[in-house]
Amino acid sequence: MRTLFHFWLSPSSRKVRIALGEKGLDFEMQVEKISDRRPEFLAMNPAGDIPVLVEPDDGPILADQNAICEYLDEAYPEKPLLGSDPAERAETRRLTAWFDNKFNSEVTENLVGEKLIKRYLGWGYPHAPAIRAGLQNIHYHLDYIAYLAERRNWLAGDDFSMADIAAGAHLSTVDYLGDVPWDEHPEARLWYSRIKSRRSFRPLLSDALPGNPPPSHYADLDF
Repeated sequence: MRTLFHFWLSPSSRKVRIALGEKGLDFEMQVEKISDRRPEFLAMNPAGDIPVLVEPDDGPILADQNAICEYLDEAYPEKPLLGSDPAERAETRRLTAWFDNKFNSEVTENLVGEKLIKRYLGWGYPHAPAIRAGLQNIHYHLDYIAYLAERRNWLAGDDFSMADIAAGAHLSTVDYLGDVPWDEHPEARLWYSRIKSRRSFRPLLSDALPGNPPPSHYADLDF
C-alpha cells in the first residue's frame, strides 16, 4: 500500500494528502513525530522532514512536498494540477510558492507553529509577539485570495490547481485553531467553502489532534 508519513496539522502533509485525493490514489497514513528523529525515518529522508511518500510495489521513496506533488502530476497525468501550458504552470507554481513560503512564514508558523506545533514537539512555549504578527498578517493574505478569486474561476486560472491546494492546506491548519477571521473576508470565505466541499479535502475535516479539538465550524461545509 502507498504510505504517507505525515503530521495532522502540517500544511505540507495536507497538501500531499489533497493531491493524492485529487488523483484518486489510495494511501494509508503514518504519523511521524519528527522530533524523535527515528533512524528508520532518517534513512528514507535524511533531512528529517515530513511529508515522505512511499510508493507501492518497490516504487520510489519521495521526500519534499513539491517534489512529491510534481511527481504525482507527472506519474498520474490524467487530472493535471500544475496547468496545461507553460504560462499556467508558471502562475500555478508562483502562487503555490506564495503560500508555501510567504504565507507559511508570515501566518502559519506564527499561529499553528507557535500555538500547537511547538508544544507537541517539545520545542518550547508560544511566542506572543509572533502570534500577534500572524493574526495581523492573515488579513493581507485573505485580501489577496479575494482579489484572485474575484477575477478567476480558481486562484491560478480557470481550473482547480496546486495553488488552490497549497492555499487550502495552509488555511485549514489555521482554521483548526479558529484563527481565520472569515466574517471580515467574505470573498475568501466563499472560495474556501468551495475547497471544503471537494471530496479530496473532506478527510482533513475529520482530523482531530489528541487534546486539541477543532472549533465547531471547522468541519461545517456551510460555515
